[in-house]
Amino acid sequence: MNNLDIFHTVCGLSSKMVTQKYSTSFAWASTLFKPDIRQHIYNIYGFVRFADEIVDTFHGYDKAQLLAEFESCYRSAADKGISLNPILHSFCRTLHEKNIPAHLVDSFLDSMRMDLGDIRDFNDLRYNEYIYGSAEVVGLMCLKVFVDGNDEEYERLKPYAQSLGAAFQKINFLRDIAADFNDLNRTYFPEVDFSKFSLGDKQRIEEDIARDFAHAFIGIKMLPISSRVAVFMAYKYYLNLFRKIRNTEPALLLTKRIRVSNARKIYLFGEMLLNKNLNLVRL
Repeated sequence: MNNLDIFHTVCGLSSKMVTQKYSTSFAWASTLFKPDIRQHIYNIYGFVRFADEIVDTFHGYDKAQLLAEFESCYRSAADKGISLNPILHSFCRTLHEKNIPAHLVDSFLDSMRMDLGDIRDFNDLRYNEYIYGSAEVVGLMCLKVFVDGNDEEYERLKPYAQSLGAAFQKINFLRDIAADFNDLNRTYFPEVDFSKFSLGDKQRIEEDIARDFAHAFIGIKMLPISSRVAVFMAYKYYLNLFRKIRNTEPALLLTKRIRVSNARKIYLFGEMLLNKNLNLVRL
C-alpha cells in the first residue's frame, strides 16, 4: 500500500466513524452490505451528515458561511479529485467511481440552504422540493452504488428509491417535531398548524407515509442481493419507528422525541443477521 492508498483509507475510515457515531442503527444496517458497497454508503452518509449538522447544530456560528464554505470545498474536490477534508475526499471518490450525477448533490445542497431560511410557510411545491433534495436524492445516490453502472436498473428502481427516502424523511419530521417546532421554528408539513396539531393532521401525514412505504417495498424486493438485505434492515427499523409514532398522541409528539429502544434495535439487527446467514431472509 503506497501513501496515496493510505490517504484514501484514512479518509474512508473517517466517513465510517461519522456513520457509527451519529447513527448506530444506520451503521448496523450498513454492515449487512457486501464489502464493496459498504464503504461507498459510509462516504455518502458522512457527506450528508456533515451538511445537515451545519444547518441543524452549529447554532453559535455563521451557518450560511459554513455551508457556503462546505459547498465550495466540495465543488473543488469534485473538480480536482482530491481534498484534504477527509469526508469530502471520500464522498467525491464515490461520486466519480459510481457516476453519481452532480445535479443530485446540487438538489441536496439547495435543501440544506432552505433550512437556513423560514420553514414555517411551506406550500406543497416547496415541501416536495425539500423532500426531494433532502432525502430522495440521497436514496438515488445510494441506488447508483447498488446498481454499479447498470443505467437500465437505475431508471427502473429510481421511483422506489425516492419513495423510501421520502418515507424516512417524513418519519424524521414527525419524530423531531418537538425540536423542529419549539427550538428551530420549523414546520415542514404544509397546511398544518402545530400549535393546534390534531389527530386528523397526524393521520393524514401517516397515510402519506404508509403509501411511500408500500411503494418502496416493491422496489426493495427488486434490489440486487448485495444491497437488498441491508436496505430491508433500514426499512424494518423505520417501520418500527413509524409504528411507535402512530401509537403516540399528537400532543406527546410536541414534547418528546420518539425512538426505538436499543434493545429493540439489537433484536431487529440480530434477527436479520441470523436470517441472512441462514439464507432465510424473505421479502
